[in-house]
Amino acid sequence: MQEEKLSRREREKLRHRRQMLAAALELFSEKGFHNVSMHEIAKRAEFAIGTLYKFFRNKEDLYKSLMMEKAEEHHRVLMGVLSEENDVLTVIDCYIAAKARLFADNLAALRLYFAETRGASFNIKAGLDQDIRKLYDKFILRLASVLETGVRKKVLRKMDPYHMAVALEGLTNAFLFCRLEDPEQYPYEANIQVIRDMFLKGVLAK
Repeated sequence: MQEEKLSRREREKLRHRRQMLAAALELFSEKGFHNVSMHEIAKRAEFAIGTLYKFFRNKEDLYKSLMMEKAEEHHRVLMGVLSEENDVLTVIDCYIAAKARLFADNLAALRLYFAETRGASFNIKAGLDQDIRKLYDKFILRLASVLETGVRKKVLRKMDPYHMAVALEGLTNAFLFCRLEDPEQYPYEANIQVIRDMFLKGVLAK
């Protein structure tokens, strides 16, 4: 639902929720998920602890909400790129560049997810992974559809579009993980052309 269609009270609640999630992300990034309490989050967000519990059942619920919100934002942006009516090579370029922007804008959340999810309880991780996986599967199918158009138009080689989509996603993610570990040695933004060339050399029609 678009925010302008919400009532004033609903917009206020949404603003408060975002403030709480932003405060939680700051604290989780500074101290780690397991070293932060709900009281600390409430204090950082400048809300009473009772108000925080009206929005989130516990810290695990807040964490899952934070990660899902970031995943949904990521999904919306990339699906928007894939929905643009451009030729397939332009869409591939835009997709690779969009991932760079998303990564840079959400670095703290990504570090948190990969650092802390491994240490969370199985139920937290399993539930979160399942929800994120649904978004991911939908995105991969959309990317495969775009690449299938390239195959039909003989811009790309006659290969399984789904396999091509997984390969492109895996290639970009590999560079992003390197960026996460050592941003100075592996700057994703500087390697956008490298990623493009590596992928297209394997899938471009002769």
